[in-house]
Amino acid sequence: MTLVSLRGSWSLILGVSGGMGAAIARALAAEGGNVIGVHFDRAAGREQADKLAAELRDAGVQAHFRNLNVAAPATREAVVAGAAELTGGAGLRVLVHSVAFGSLLPFLPSGESTRTITDRQMAMTLDVMAHSLVYWVQDLHAAGLLPRGAKVFGLTSAGSVNVVPSYGAVSAAKSALESHVRQLAVELAPAGVAVNALRAGTTLTPALDKIPGSAGYAEQCRARNPHGRLTETSDVGEAVALLSASDSSWITGNVIGVDGGELIVA
Repeated sequence: MTLVSLRGSWSLILGVSGGMGAAIARALAAEGGNVIGVHFDRAAGREQADKLAAELRDAGVQAHFRNLNVAAPATREAVVAGAAELTGGAGLRVLVHSVAFGSLLPFLPSGESTRTITDRQMAMTLDVMAHSLVYWVQDLHAAGLLPRGAKVFGLTSAGSVNVVPSYGAVSAAKSALESHVRQLAVELAPAGVAVNALRAGTTLTPALDKIPGSAGYAEQCRARNPHGRLTETSDVGEAVALLSASDSSWITGNVIGVDGGELIVA
């Protein structure tokens, strides 16, 4: 397995403005990699993304962020064309799908609440958080922007196998994402492109805060983790940088735990 420098390489991070996406951007920039980022935010999120882009440029790399709907075909068309120009046609070293935008409603009424998920909300959650990975890979591959040695990462969670209140649609999306990763890994193997899902442990992010009862759940995970702490976004960033430094595509089609052993402890 040959390790290579990421200096001067290009990465595309979907969901770059905060949480995992921002940490991965910092980790790749620390290795000298340039970052193209897509995020979909209102004023506060846009300001946060602008600060991150400035931080990366101060680190000596290029950072080109766009505030667009990750799931829209027009966004893919514009960003893929921009990536081809920025990379000079050489393509991307890394594609990261770190998109946290879905419905957090129960399937059935519970207690005093009668609100339940609708078919439209279910479809939107799976399309944005799972199916969009396939569409991005399709368009990047068609444009010749996933060269041999490229790495594709989808961010999943233990929610794909565990039941968490109001997490049903997102759980389904994470399960679908993992399935898409396996299929893409097989289809991209002849091209020498590795595709994996990273299953981060429980991490204090804005996405976690939106899940009902997340504070208590996080404390249970902290107590269970053999490292005595929760996963931090920088742990995930380090994992992406490490895995991306290999030219091999032999590690592919996996769900790789980045959780300090959280999931294996009963």
